[in-house]
Amino acid sequence: MLLFLDESGTDRKEAPYEVLAGVAVDERRAWRLIEAVRAAQLEHFGVELSDVLKEFKGSQLLHRKKFRLAAQLPAMDPEARRERAQALLEKGKAAREAGAEAAPTRAELTAYAQACLAYAEQLLELCARHRARVFASVVDPDAPHPAGTMLRKDFAYLFERFFYSLEDGEDHHHGLVVFDELDVTQSRRLSAQMARYFRETRTGHRRSRRILPEPFFVHSDLTTLVQVADLVAYCLNWGWRLPGKMTRPTRPEIEPYGQAAARLAYRGRPRKGRDGRRRPVYGICYLEDLRPRLGKKGKKEKAVP
Repeated sequence: MLLFLDESGTDRKEAPYEVLAGVAVDERRAWRLIEAVRAAQLEHFGVELSDVLKEFKGSQLLHRKKFRLAAQLPAMDPEARRERAQALLEKGKAAREAGAEAAPTRAELTAYAQACLAYAEQLLELCARHRARVFASVVDPDAPHPAGTMLRKDFAYLFERFFYSLEDGEDHHHGLVVFDELDVTQSRRLSAQMARYFRETRTGHRRSRRILPEPFFVHSDLTTLVQVADLVAYCLNWGWRLPGKMTRPTRPEIEPYGQAAARLAYRGRPRKGRDGRRRPVYGICYLEDLRPRLGKKGKKEKAVP
């Protein structure tokens, strides 16, 4: 099982929460999903986006401006929309290469915006069709952070749920983590924290039987499913809320996308908690404190003997 990870809101600018999201795909289905994503790009834009853009991101596909531009003209026929969206993208590429300003028409801007919204919707539908599962940790931006080399709880909780999903599958199922490359220092820090968690804590050591402790770092602009994970993270950040706990405002126009992303969440069989009660395990969790138990006063994680 391949788990593609990306984040939303970590720049702490406009986003209401910080989201770590993963899209898990069976390795036997991954290529078919990638091919389906590329076919969707041809359907909506007339070209594969990697030919005309560096990468597609949720914040670009579902930017506020896209909804405004999409609504400035009536919904277009899919074929006419595709032709105009393709014209805009090719004009933009040619202008960048020439160091000039592109001059898209009003109809082209509208078509491209409508295509972006339809494409984002189809990506989530494709994830469902190819049995992808979503895992996410949604974090309050005021959550305390751990000190030192401890793995943050948003990662630990996400790996916990990914581990449970692997346990629910066949005995031979194992997981590989594929992460959007950070800068070298951040990537090394995360890799070291994961190694410490999986090698030096009893919980992590047990989970390393299913999850490879060393992540693969990739360039998101070269990795289709990391870009899909970015879209999922953005949709959850702006369009999904856990009732009674998450009070920061959504963007109402993104709520349908957020709900579609949430419907992809892993739902596991009931497991016994620390209080002895059995509860179902859900792939999405909300956190108000990122410190692991060993980072809180009086709490210690058992080390591997």
